[in-house]
Amino acid sequence: MSRPVRAPRAFCASALLLCSLPLMAEEATEGLLEGSSLQLINRNFYFNRDFRSRGDGVFNPQRQSYREEWAQGFQGFFSSGYTAGTLGVGIDAHALLGLKLDSGGGTSGTNLLPLDSQRRAEDDFSAAGAALKLRAFDTELKLGDLFPITPVFQRGDGRLLPQSFRGVSLSNTSIDGLILQGGHLHAARNKASSNHDGEMSTEYGGTAYRSASYLGGEYAFADGTALSLYQARFEDVWTQRYLSLAHTFAFDGGHALDLGGNYYRTRDQGSARAGKIATDSWSTYARLRTGAHSLMLAYQRIDGDQPFDYLGDGDSIYLANSVLYSDFNSPNERSWQIRYDFELAAWGLPGLSFMARYLRGSGIDNSEVDSTGAYAYYATLGDGGKHWERDFQLKYVVQSGPAKNLSWVVQQTTHRANSAQSDGDVDQVRIITQYPVDVF
Repeated sequence: MSRPVRAPRAFCASALLLCSLPLMAEEATEGLLEGSSLQLINRNFYFNRDFRSRGDGVFNPQRQSYREEWAQGFQGFFSSGYTAGTLGVGIDAHALLGLKLDSGGGTSGTNLLPLDSQRRAEDDFSAAGAALKLRAFDTELKLGDLFPITPVFQRGDGRLLPQSFRGVSLSNTSIDGLILQGGHLHAARNKASSNHDGEMSTEYGGTAYRSASYLGGEYAFADGTALSLYQARFEDVWTQRYLSLAHTFAFDGGHALDLGGNYYRTRDQGSARAGKIATDSWSTYARLRTGAHSLMLAYQRIDGDQPFDYLGDGDSIYLANSVLYSDFNSPNERSWQIRYDFELAAWGLPGLSFMARYLRGSGIDNSEVDSTGAYAYYATLGDGGKHWERDFQLKYVVQSGPAKNLSWVVQQTTHRANSAQSDGDVDQVRIITQYPVDVF
């Protein structure tokens, strides 16, 4: 049974604040049907992950050394316009379907497909939902099934079908360049699930919680500077604050330099169901872009005796060294990255791009991890942890014609770690074909 939405006082006050901002827009005139849209997304996903001879790790408690699955997903997203008048009413709806193309009892578990009690992949799974939306000038309220995207609470979309949540969200765009967002969620449907009333949990600790709230915003300055500030509260688990600052320096001749940094401050909250948490996590990066080439250097630190943790099955980790396999987020870890991108349009192949990167993490210290808390696994690993990851990606996007925006992506990852690092030795390959179609 669904739990009723119980918005905390802080969120209610924040909602009133957003609604009280200057309302400068004119009344909506688009109409319920005239302003509607329908997008279909076809996604084909092949995933091969080999844990080599070491079948353990925080994400592999079953000690299954090899996983390989292939699946087809269909996603449909309908968004209506708004009824005319000062207060516009509309609806967002979605329908999702996942089909197994290949998976065996000994190779399941890539999170493309749900598993039965014997850890065998289901032949298919589906989900559907909707959200009521209300708009007054530049403020929009949604109630129902949501796909939030913020640095502190973001739905996951790294597998066949996207994750969704149930609750209420509020956004405001009254000021040019400023986006304000708030939300209160009470149930989850994870990426490989049909259950809309699933329990929410954390990614690394697996700690369940009843509700989560977030509030924040981002502002784009006219000079190329971007600032983001958010806060999230996972009930009886943690309070997490996020700050990011980025700036782009443009030079003559098509050259540009991007500089930026991200910071998370996580502290236990309420009854501290995951145990004591006092972690400061930050990263900084510099990216030089010149013509078809891009070179990035990044550095990341986890200052705390717990790993940096985030929304379970989600993507709310904006640290620079969170990549295809590892997040480089172990207790007290320091890591760096070098990345190179090349747009092959310079060679007469528009739409084709290549990426290569290498990351190394070290200084992992698990000595102060609580051996009875949610992160007790780390306490068994000892100190001196280190690891590295190497990623390659080749992507092609059709540029024109009936198949415009059809894309193919091939990703290959190699990860190696010593016995004091939690992710283990992994080789993985992902091949993703995606075709989005805007029906209207």
